[in-house]
Amino acid sequence: MNVLRPSLLVLALAAAFPAMAQSNEELLKELQALKARIGQLEAKLGATPAPAAPATQPQWGMTPEQAAEFNRIAAKTEAIQDNLQDKGFMGLKISGYIEPTYVWNQRQNRAGFQFLNQQSDGYAYDTSYFGAASIDFLKETDSGTIWHLTLAPNRGVGAAIDGASIVQEASVSVALTDQNTRFIAGQIPDWSGYEYQQPTLNPLTSHNLLYDFTLPVGYTGAGLDLKDGKWWVRTAIANLNAPVHQAGDKSAVWALRLDYAKGEYDGWGFASVVGKTPNFNTGTNTMSFIAEADGYFTRGDLTLQGQLAYGQQKEGAITPAADGSWRDSRWFGASGLVGFMFTPRLQGLVRADYIYNRKNGGGLFGYNGYSGADENGDLAYGNDGRNGLGPDLSGDLDKGANRYAVTIGGKYAVDTATTVKLEYRLDGADRPVFEDVRNGTFKKTNNMIATSVVVAF
Repeated sequence: MNVLRPSLLVLALAAAFPAMAQSNEELLKELQALKARIGQLEAKLGATPAPAAPATQPQWGMTPEQAAEFNRIAAKTEAIQDNLQDKGFMGLKISGYIEPTYVWNQRQNRAGFQFLNQQSDGYAYDTSYFGAASIDFLKETDSGTIWHLTLAPNRGVGAAIDGASIVQEASVSVALTDQNTRFIAGQIPDWSGYEYQQPTLNPLTSHNLLYDFTLPVGYTGAGLDLKDGKWWVRTAIANLNAPVHQAGDKSAVWALRLDYAKGEYDGWGFASVVGKTPNFNTGTNTMSFIAEADGYFTRGDLTLQGQLAYGQQKEGAITPAADGSWRDSRWFGASGLVGFMFTPRLQGLVRADYIYNRKNGGGLFGYNGYSGADENGDLAYGNDGRNGLGPDLSGDLDKGANRYAVTIGGKYAVDTATTVKLEYRLDGADRPVFEDVRNGTFKKTNNMIATSVVVAF
C-alpha cells in the first residue's frame, strides 16, 4: 500500500486559499506537527508483518485433485528416468538414413536403381558411397566419454576396406584434462576435404574427384582430439585402410586434421597423411605423402567451398620403366562447389574438379596395379577404364590422363526428414581412357545422371 505524503499538497491548498484565518506562524506549526504524525504512521506500518497465506491453500492455486495428479506424474517421471539410467539409455542418441539411388552411366551401358550393392567390383565414382543405409549410435556418459558406432552394410568404410565389414565407424573419445582434450581410438573415417561421406551432409549424390581418388578411406588407430576456441585439431597414428596388418607388415601412418573457424560465415582446414600405404604394384606398402587444404564461405543463400590437393607415392605409378621397375606417382588437383538457395527448400549446385596426373602414366592414391607381367613374363600395360585413370593404351604410355569433371544439380527438401537430389555429371580426360563396354573402345568423355532420395531420422 502506498502512503500519501501531504506536505506539498497542504502547501498547495494553503496557497490556493489565502483567506484562511491562520497566520503564517500557526500554519507552519500545524504543517510540522502533521509531518511528524505521518512519519510515525509510516514507521508503524513498516513494522507490521504481512499476513501469512492460509496453510490449507497451495500457493500455486492447485485443487487437492490437481495436486494428487501432479504428484502421480512426478513419481512416474522419476521412475522413467531411473529405468533409462538402469538400462543405459541416458545420453544415447540414435539416428540413421537410407538413400535409394538411380544411376545412368553412358560408357558402362547401364541404368537402374542401386541400393546396398556390394563393393565387390571395386570403388568407382559412379558407385562411391551412395545407395546406402546406415544407423548411428552415439552414447555420452556422465563423465563425458563418447562411444560411437555407425553401421552401413555394403556401402560404408568397412566395406571399402575389406569388402565385407558393415562397420562405418567404431570409436571412443575419452576426456583427459578437460572436455576439449580427448583421447580417441578405433576405426575412424577419413576427415579430409570439404565434402562429407554421409548423403545427409553431401549436397550432391556423387562425390568430387579429389574425394574419390586422392584421399584415404579410414584409419584404425589412436590419437588426440583437441579444441581451443576457433581451433580444432585431430591427429592419430594408425593403420590406413586396414583393420589389421598381415604377417610382416609393421607400417603405420601419421594422420592430421586442422580446422579453423575464422568467423560466423567462413573457415578453412588442412589435412595430411605421411607413412607407408598399400601399393597394388608391389603388393607391399610404400612411402606416401598426401596433403590438402579446404575452405568454405556460407552466408545467406550463397555457399562456396573449395579444396586443393597434392600427393605422391613411391613406386606407385601405373606405367613401369623399360626395365620393369616401378616408378613414383605424383598428382595435384582442385575442386570447387557453388550452391545457391533459390527458395528455403530448393538449392542449385555446380561443382568443378580437376586432377593433373600425367607423370609416369598416372597413378593416384590407391589406384595402381593395372600394369604388370603377363603369363609369359612380358610387360602388360593397363589402366582403369571405368574411372578414366592411366595412359592411353594406344598412345604414349608414359603420360597418364589429366582428369576433370563438371556436375550440375540440385536438391529439394520435401520436409525436414526427406531430400530429393538430381544431378548431371560430365567426366572427361585429355586422352581416351574411358572404356565403352559395348565395343571395347576408349573415349575421352563419359556422361552420368544420378538421382537419389535421402530419408533420415
